[in-house]
Amino acid sequence: MSLITIIWSMSAAACLTLAGINLLVWFQNRKASANLFFSLLATGTAAWAFFELKMMRARTPAEFATVLKWGHIAVWLLILSLVAFMRVYLRAGRPWLAWTVCSSRTVAVILNFLVGQNLNYLKITRLGHIRFLGESVTIAEGVPNPSMLVGQLSFVFLVIFIADATITAWRRGDRHRAVAVGGSALFFVLFGASQSVLVLWGIVQVPLVATVSFMGLVAVMGYELSSDTIHASELDRKLRESETGLHESEQRMRLAIEAAGFGVLVRDFSRSEMWASDRWRALFGFSETERLEFDHVIQRVHPDDRDALHLVLERARSGHGVYDAEFRAVLPSGEVRWIGARGRVEFDRTGKPALARSVSHDITRQKEAEQETQNLRRDIAHVDRVSMMGQLASALAHEINQPLGAILRNAEAAELFMQDESPDFEEVRAILADIRKDDQRAGSVIDRMRGLLKRQDMDKKPVEVRGLIDEVAALVRSDAAARHIQLEVTVAAKLPPVCGDPVHLQQVLLNLIINGMDAIDEASGGDRRLSVTAALDGAKTIEIAVNDSGRGIPTDQLTHIFDPFFTTKPNGMGMGLPISRTIIRAHSGRLWAENKEEGGASFRLTLPIAVKDAWQ
Repeated sequence: MSLITIIWSMSAAACLTLAGINLLVWFQNRKASANLFFSLLATGTAAWAFFELKMMRARTPAEFATVLKWGHIAVWLLILSLVAFMRVYLRAGRPWLAWTVCSSRTVAVILNFLVGQNLNYLKITRLGHIRFLGESVTIAEGVPNPSMLVGQLSFVFLVIFIADATITAWRRGDRHRAVAVGGSALFFVLFGASQSVLVLWGIVQVPLVATVSFMGLVAVMGYELSSDTIHASELDRKLRESETGLHESEQRMRLAIEAAGFGVLVRDFSRSEMWASDRWRALFGFSETERLEFDHVIQRVHPDDRDALHLVLERARSGHGVYDAEFRAVLPSGEVRWIGARGRVEFDRTGKPALARSVSHDITRQKEAEQETQNLRRDIAHVDRVSMMGQLASALAHEINQPLGAILRNAEAAELFMQDESPDFEEVRAILADIRKDDQRAGSVIDRMRGLLKRQDMDKKPVEVRGLIDEVAALVRSDAAARHIQLEVTVAAKLPPVCGDPVHLQQVLLNLIINGMDAIDEASGGDRRLSVTAALDGAKTIEIAVNDSGRGIPTDQLTHIFDPFFTTKPNGMGMGLPISRTIIRAHSGRLWAENKEEGGASFRLTLPIAVKDAWQ
């Protein structure tokens, strides 16, 4: 038997053996689609090796043309399976490029049966003989088929697709696969395509030996798949050893876990299996003998929390590695409990998630305590707002009485005009317009009071700083005038909105302004001025300052003014400033106080600029 026959036959046999093994792997695990596509790739390579051997042994031009025509079926299968393998194994490659490669190669196969003797030759005129590996082989001579350009164009698209998938995998951090699979595929496809182009266009006189390139592809990809299988077996062995070790120290671990109130969960991604301690099963309402599956566990999570939990887990699996989550679990009995979970994902050498370990515990009481604290804080803040409204009652009553008195006087004047035999309707219209304006003024005062007195939870949204300060200034302006205090408002132009709850922010500003006016009253000085300023503080925050012309804050009290129940006022509760600082912290901002060099105190707060994701 000749050396060529031995080499090409052994290559085909090796490819068919690998194809059979990987097809069996796919039958046992239908999720192993990479093994299926590799099996098709190896099958196509074996078929092309057979057709190449037949071409080197062809006796007539017609026989050579027929073998080459049917050989394009093997090339079509090989290219399509290579594209699919790269997409699945590297998890990369643009879909539109993949479809371009497959569609252009399919068009080439169709033209192969419609134009000329095959895709490469309109007509093979004669066969030549050359020496190759120590024996005589057949090569074709004839008229090239222009349709061959379609097939060669598909190879160009294939090279671009492989390069794109390799670069994507490299940038993602999967550099071993990018080099081993992507790099080798790029090399062998370029080598095989170049040799075929030179031969089929008659530039070089050698037989078609693309099998060498295709065998290189099969060897590299087969090695990578085998390495994955070996690694999976090693992980399985380690998991079994860890399970054995777990059984040996089960009593000790169970005592420690149960004493801490934690449940343990281990998930094996390669085997799609989960193991959980008895405490963990009790937390989620699973029996000791019930088989755990991920989909069943997710069904125990409250529907409103599933998307958020899926997102946290996906971030951990995609490379972050650790996760920390709080969610509600709904037990079969209907009981709802809060669960705190923290875990870590371990990856294999190819970057795929291999194992995940997590601990979970019941945090229902903690959540209930947090809710009670939040409700209490909301109630105290509401009482503080009501108290401030009480302090402003006389000034607000005066501000409301002014438009109401104006409405009465305008109505009386309109009545006198209407008693005239020829009333001046233009004057009456002007009076009615004044009445409408005064009514709207009184209504706006009442609306502002109602908003501040309303009991509500924090609802963050974009808030215009100028509008926020102007509304608070409108509430206190009458009180400032009654105290003979000059109120100044300075807001920088074109300030972006902040992210916050307008009612709670108004409460903070109102508290600071009233405190500032009280400080000015205590000083009894000649300069009675209070200023409110707002400006950018860096690229992401806005600073609002309330400055008074009082005596300032004593140095020994400066570090305590934000402490609960600490007050310098005879009738104060000492809760205004602590509540204000809590509100600003809930807005991811800061609130602090300092004395000015020229005298008086300055209370400053920062708020983050509104970003779309911050309130959605």
